[in-house]
Amino acid sequence: MKLDALFAHLIQTDWAPFLLVTAFGFLTGLEIREYLNQRGRDLDDSPLVKIGTARTYTFIALLGVILAELDASLTLYLGGMAALTILFAIYYYHKLEHGRSGILQPMIGLIVYSYGPAATMMPPWFLVLEFVTVVFTLNARPFTHRLSERIDPGEILTLAKFLVIAGVVLPLLPDQPISPHIPTTPFKIWVAIVVISGISYAGYLLKTYFFRHSGYLLTGLIGGLYSSTATTVVLARRSLGQARPDATLNAGIIAATGMMYLRLILLVAFLKWSLLGLAWPVLLAFGVLSIGLALIVARIGQEGRDDDRIAAAEKANPLELGVALVFALIFVAMLILTQQVISRFGDAGLEILSFLVGFADIDPFVLSLLNGEYADIGDHQLIGAIVIAAGSNNLLKGLFALSLGKWRNIGASVIALILLAALTIGAGIAISRGISI
Repeated sequence: MKLDALFAHLIQTDWAPFLLVTAFGFLTGLEIREYLNQRGRDLDDSPLVKIGTARTYTFIALLGVILAELDASLTLYLGGMAALTILFAIYYYHKLEHGRSGILQPMIGLIVYSYGPAATMMPPWFLVLEFVTVVFTLNARPFTHRLSERIDPGEILTLAKFLVIAGVVLPLLPDQPISPHIPTTPFKIWVAIVVISGISYAGYLLKTYFFRHSGYLLTGLIGGLYSSTATTVVLARRSLGQARPDATLNAGIIAATGMMYLRLILLVAFLKWSLLGLAWPVLLAFGVLSIGLALIVARIGQEGRDDDRIAAAEKANPLELGVALVFALIFVAMLILTQQVISRFGDAGLEILSFLVGFADIDPFVLSLLNGEYADIGDHQLIGAIVIAAGSNNLLKGLFALSLGKWRNIGASVIALILLAALTIGAGIAISRGISI
């Protein structure tokens, strides 16, 4: 018999839940004892009030599985839970008299008591997952303390907003067209908002909490996932205060544009998978070219200094609800404008529109192309328009860098952005007209 088949057979035997609950109860008791010992060493000035030993948690686990097995209706089990709750309440009152208000031990005790029905009523993996979660949580105390010190309380509200946008509003929206003049549905409009917000939020979190003190090159890579234009503006402004050119700053600006191309691949993959085969080769090529150029610029220039970083004050939260609503309005406006331009001027009008849109925020335009239904426009024209918009957006970033930065310090990145813009626009026009590149 194979090992996996043997394990499956053993786990399904009648005595397996009893043994698992006993073992996990005992191990949880050992873990909580170690946690309390460490906690006592951290608080030498006042003693901890403990509730039993490892054997106590073993007996709690045994009591749970026995009562769950004796009565299928779980009446006995619930009675045992009530009795345990009373005992824990007495313990907690005694703990409060010693100036301690933590409720961890009673909570762990009730979780251990739930091992019994978890073993008898749920698949084996659920009990294992429950035990592992308890162990990981107890051992994560130093990490949670560091996390609470680093996280701005406002970030919890931001996360709640994103969950509302993605998990509450989205499922409630209808998937039927709003109007014959708007070639999409409310559901697809909100999917676009969720996708772009999710990508932006991921980049924001990485830049803010994991790579806060990164060099300019890494800042460009992470910031470009959030917004290559915003990252270019911030880095260009940084060049004004530098007495000498910094190659890593130029590399960061170029790298941010490289991440823009990769972000466009993600948007196509999420929103219109059928176009990915046509989109990814050219976008990946320009992304790799940009990032490779950034690495070369950084390599041949000076090494990044220790103080190369983006100030925390120069970041913006991408998930304010007002921003999401404005984005939705711009997105719908782009849908209508794109449909009208295509219906009146065809392919040539779409090419001109995509070039002009690149001098603003290209995300609403790109998402309108990926979400809309345009009978007179083929896949090549859609992808070509996206690539053209990315190229003209590079021109915009080059203008920002030139106007906001010091040419002596920022010239290399300006030249690179203009070069990338020309190549990208040329590639977009070729794709739009069905020319192989």
